[in-house]
Amino acid sequence: MQNFRNYYQILGVARDSSSEEIKKVYRRLARQYHPDMNPGNKEAEEKFKDIGEAYEVLSDPNKRAQYDKFARFWQQKGTSRTARAAKSWGSRLGIGNREKELDPSQFPDFDSFLEHLLGRQDQAPTASVARSADYDYRANGSASATRVRSTVEVGDDWSPGTTKTVRKIASRATPRDVEARLTLPLEKAYKGGHERIRLEDGRSLEVDMPPGMLTGQRLRLRGQGIDGGDLYLKITVATHPLFQLQGSDVLILLPVTPSEAILGGPVEVPTLDGLVKMNVPPGVTPGKRLRLANKGYPTGKGSRGDQLVEILVTLPKELTPQERSLYEQLRQVESFNPRRDLYL
Repeated sequence: MQNFRNYYQILGVARDSSSEEIKKVYRRLARQYHPDMNPGNKEAEEKFKDIGEAYEVLSDPNKRAQYDKFARFWQQKGTSRTARAAKSWGSRLGIGNREKELDPSQFPDFDSFLEHLLGRQDQAPTASVARSADYDYRANGSASATRVRSTVEVGDDWSPGTTKTVRKIASRATPRDVEARLTLPLEKAYKGGHERIRLEDGRSLEVDMPPGMLTGQRLRLRGQGIDGGDLYLKITVATHPLFQLQGSDVLILLPVTPSEAILGGPVEVPTLDGLVKMNVPPGVTPGKRLRLANKGYPTGKGSRGDQLVEILVTLPKELTPQERSLYEQLRQVESFNPRRDLYL
């Protein structure tokens, strides 16, 4: 049989390995041969494709059973095609064996069998039958079966013992949506843009992120789920060391020196767009919140929130001799007494 591939040998597992064992081995090999880990290595790229194909078949009980049956047929090439076909057609029509397994002898080579097993072609091999049937056909390991009607066009000249040809449309697996979690730095969530993500199944996707993503939002990637379903990315925005989201506003704690707090003046403030200058009013108190309009987070309605700047007066841990001297002079002349109201 042409092009037959031993999937157990490709993954390096025994034929009686459990699904969990196969999954564990596949994940290890997928990481080892992933194109991102082996840039420019064509051999690794081909190996990655082979183990992906092997896992797609062996991870599904129905596909694995059909593959095992085909493997046994491949090892027994002398088996009569006619006899095997006659036996399988009855089961495919729902007569006798109700499992409706594929007949390996109907495929000219392994690739044709694989295309049909994985639902990659629109039509199955033709078969000669003498009646019509309505039955469930399970494809691609789907959890739910798709009903397929196979109808024979019987003319007036039909008589028992003659046959007509019917072309059976291959059923498709039911698409299944899946969800994955994606944690983004605040800057990336704010700006959006291209982001490369790596999924648990070994795939690597390039995603065009919209700007202004928030924790709890979901991104829908059409056709990237199971069997043509959708992949939903659930977004988490990572905690930032400087910025804190408060709705569409962005809060930042801004340390200032005692002299800046007393005298006021321009200071540089970090924002999501970079540094901007802001005037601190004279005599600003710790905890006071100043506002930078339209420097916050996108609201999703074409506008932005504000950046809230909370003042934090910070004392120096060490003083130069000159600074100490000036502070001592200031203490001698200052009139402000914060404890005045404490005296009776």
